[in-house]
Amino acid sequence: MRILICNDDGIHAPGIAALHDAVKELGELHVIAPDVERSAAGHAITLADPIKSMPVDKNGEFFGYGIGGTPADCIKLAVCAMMKDTPPDMVLSGINLGSNTGISVIYSGTVSAATEGVVLGIPGIAFSLCTYTDPQWEMAGRVAKELTKKIIANPMPPNVLLNVNMPNLPYDQLKGIKITRMGRSRFIEKFHKRLDPRGRTYYWLDGALEVHDDGDDIDIHAVRDGYISITPIHLDLTAYEHLKTFQGLEKTF
Repeated sequence: MRILICNDDGIHAPGIAALHDAVKELGELHVIAPDVERSAAGHAITLADPIKSMPVDKNGEFFGYGIGGTPADCIKLAVCAMMKDTPPDMVLSGINLGSNTGISVIYSGTVSAATEGVVLGIPGIAFSLCTYTDPQWEMAGRVAKELTKKIIANPMPPNVLLNVNMPNLPYDQLKGIKITRMGRSRFIEKFHKRLDPRGRTYYWLDGALEVHDDGDDIDIHAVRDGYISITPIHLDLTAYEHLKTFQGLEKTF
């Protein structure tokens, strides 16, 4: 079992180290991740610039390759070039610092790394720890290992990835697992206008998530209530229930 590990927080982030340590007994690990933080990169890919690759050591040992590109770049480069002759059997992305629930799925580089694996025919799982303070990495790693083992034993259907969000609790305080849907939400953006030392204007994005969904079966509420949220995500964005709504446009031309 060859496991490709990526993230969007960068190869030096503590979350990717926690994931690596947690699953190292499950197979042959290959770490190919952005060389710096690429949070909220979405599914962007690099077309107009070369993509650099640099070996990265941790604790005096080779850890993986830092890539000068996005999370999706990393997976493409790994599967189509760096691991072309021995492609991975699974893509694990994370462990992200911060939630990837609701509309965050659209922006998330963590989820996009797993998505790119599925695009290339490789099962993908994205792991996120829903906090920015005092992260419970030991718990998150333990959950990631257990879920990865289950998926190895029970392969996923094609064209589906799993988006896993964990509440920031000690392992023995987790209430269990809920299979959820992506909650309807949006960010309420706020741009802080400032001046740099040379008097030039710049803006810094801030904001908060606004939930537009009261369902008990959504990812946001599952994590809030102390459950691990697992959302199956597929790549077809077609709004099938509205196909007939717009069929009248066919008669326009």
